[in-house]
Amino acid sequence: MKINRLVDLEEYEAKGHFDMKGFRMQGFDASDTENFWVGLSYFLPGGGTTHSATPIEKVYVGIEGELTVITDDGEDNLRPMDSCYLAPNEGRSIINRTNKIATILVIMPYPPKD
Repeated sequence: MKINRLVDLEEYEAKGHFDMKGFRMQGFDASDTENFWVGLSYFLPGGGTTHSATPIEKVYVGIEGELTVITDDGEDNLRPMDSCYLAPNEGRSIINRTNKIATILVIMPYPPKD
């Protein structure tokens, strides 16, 4: 068992993100998960991501606040305890259109090894 406490989490940089702080909860240097990692992301008002696609599927789980997830097919809001699945190569961007901090969990497999 490996419990990581919020107070001890390490911040990480996420390419294409702005006005966001990300913390690794499990995986990479935080634990020995073999197939996936879990991050905790805090988006300030107006914070978000650029519109991009990656070959890796991902899941977002709303924890607090509200984020708008925009794909090539439309947009919808992610609220507490909502989850969002994004398929491999599905273009997406995220924006916090509110005046409150929004928090999500990010669950993703590791990138393919070269």
